[in-house]
Parts: sequence; C-alpha cells; structure tokens
Amino acid sequence: MSLKTYVKSPRAYVKSPKAYLWIAGTILLLALPFYLDRFWLQAGLFAMAAAIGAIGINLLTGATGQLSMGHAFFLAVGAYSYCILAGGSGVENGHSLIGLGLPTWLAAILAVIVAGAAGGLFSPIAGRLRGAYLGIATLALIFIGQHVLFNARDLTGGFNGRAVPPLSLFGIDFDDSETVIAAVPFQSAEKLWYVALLALIGCGLFARGVLRGRPGRAMNAIRDHRIAAGVMGVPVARYRAAVFVLSSMYAGLAGVLIALVFQRTVPEYFGVILSLEYLAMIVIGGLGTVAGAVVGAAFVSLLPQLLTHYSDTLPLVSAPGTGGVAPGEASRYLYGAAVVAVVLFLPGGLTRLITSRKTPRE
Repeated sequence: MSLKTYVKSPRAYVKSPKAYLWIAGTILLLALPFYLDRFWLQAGLFAMAAAIGAIGINLLTGATGQLSMGHAFFLAVGAYSYCILAGGSGVENGHSLIGLGLPTWLAAILAVIVAGAAGGLFSPIAGRLRGAYLGIATLALIFIGQHVLFNARDLTGGFNGRAVPPLSLFGIDFDDSETVIAAVPFQSAEKLWYVALLALIGCGLFARGVLRGRPGRAMNAIRDHRIAAGVMGVPVARYRAAVFVLSSMYAGLAGVLIALVFQRTVPEYFGVILSLEYLAMIVIGGLGTVAGAVVGAAFVSLLPQLLTHYSDTLPLVSAPGTGGVAPGEASRYLYGAAVVAVVLFLPGGLTRLITSRKTPRE
C-alpha cells in the first residue's frame, strides 16, 4: 500500500468539487452584507454566534461524551463580562452600574478568558463526573447564574439588563454610524458580519485541528470507553477538565457576539431553554463534528426567526400576542420533532445527508 493512497497531491485538491464549493461559499458569505437587509444579516449573525457556541459544546458532549446542561451559564459570563469590562460607570434604569471602561477589543478578549476561568473553577468537578451526574451538576450553574444576574444589579442591571458598548477595532466603530464601502453604507450589522465570520472560521479551524489530532483521538477514546482510554495512558480526568475549559471559552466568545448583536443583555435569555437548544443543535447537526455544530446551529437559531418573519403567510402560526401558536413555540415543536427524527432515523445528524465519509482503500 503506497503513500499516495492516503495523501492527495495539491492538484487533486484543486480539482476536487468540495474545494470549489468551499471557495464559492466563502465568496458568497463575503458578498452577502452588500445585498441583504438588516433582518437577514441579524439572523445570520445569530446563527454564526450560535455556531461558535455549538462547536464548543460539541467538543465536550459530542467528542468527549460529557453531558453539559450549563452551556448558557458560560454564554452569560462572556456577555456580561464584556459589558462590565467595556462599559462605563453610571446610572441606567434607576441602577448604578459598575464598569471599567476598557477598550472594547481588549474587553472582548478578557471576557472569553473570564468564561474560560469560570470553566476552570468547575473543571475539577467536570473531570470526575460523567453522564447524568455531570448534567445535573452543570444544571445547577444555570440556577446560580440566574440568581446572580437578577440580583447583582450593580453589575448586570437586574431584570432589565444593561446596554452593550459597541465594538471598536482598528479605528472602526461597529455601531450604526455609516461606513461607506463601494458606495454601500455599512452599519452595525454589516460590519459585525465580518467579525463574526472571521471568528467562526477561526474557531472552526481550531476545533477541526483538535479533533483530527492526537487530542481528538484521546477525546473519542474517552467517549467510547474511558477505562480502556485510561489503560492506554490517556489522563481521563485531565482531558475532561481541559475540554470543559475550552468549551467554556467557546461559549464565552459566543456570548460576546450575541451581546454585540442584541445591543442589550437580558438575564431571561440565558436560561435552561438556551442550554437545551444548544444540545438540540449538536444532535440535529451531528455529534462530534464541526460541520454538524454549524448546520445544527443554523437550523435551530434561524427557524424561530423565519417563522416570526413569515408568520402572516404560514398556516397554524400567528404573530406573537395574537393568539394561536406563536413562532417561538412552533419552532420548538419543529426542532423537537427534528431531534426525535434524527435520533431514530439519522444518528449521524443532518451532516450525513450533506457529506459522505470515504475510507482509504487497502
């Protein structure tokens, strides 16, 4: 068996249809802000932010087999840490808010680090628990987080939340002030699009490298048979703790992006339902793969927004507050049914319908 069986030449990659699809997809994503309106851009931004968070929990649950119900807690840590670090001190909605007023780009980086540190504090527990026990332990983080978000009003703003300072990077303010490029006025959604796209590509490539390298093989061994992995020399507890920290940092970055898109952080958003949605994302898209996390995140995050946008024309769906089935409820029914369908008929997730895995010939 020759080396050519496993290694393709650069010319083969150029001729591959998959390479052309990647190039066409990249060009399309780069061009979309020039043509789409604000609704579709915000929907795409939410999908990209959700995809980053889904990649993080897929590393933990899909690749390592560790069930986490507290992913929303780390999204909240990232979002609120950015607000506290980048925001200034003052009075908002009757509350005196504390803010450090750091440069927003530095605040975003530190917010991700703070989320990782929060995961690090919990990692000794994550390294020793598994399955439903870890799920219950992480579920406690949600209740603790909700209590802090509603009651630490000087930091979070309480029930009404607090405003999110717009990102400023390389002299560009990512707010609604217009920046004209090629005779096209760019506002906050258009400018944030490229930041989110760059973050998603970087996070996806890093996670793909982890999964295809030695750490990924160790993580899969822990998921499939932890005792055998320990016998082979894999430090099971250390890997579980490290992946938990990495997953928390992915969630922190997703939280920062969601806050920048929302332009306001609200405690109710970071509840148990959000954690369940992230689990639904990786199950629907496909466990243990970066592509599965992205596809599942797009499905779950875009569905309620599309139902809301087209509620006037869709049967059995009514606009919020008008009676009947609201778009949010309908979306949960649909991706709940999708989870059941995937588990029963398509264990590999939606990515099995898109990609086919080829094994090397012997």
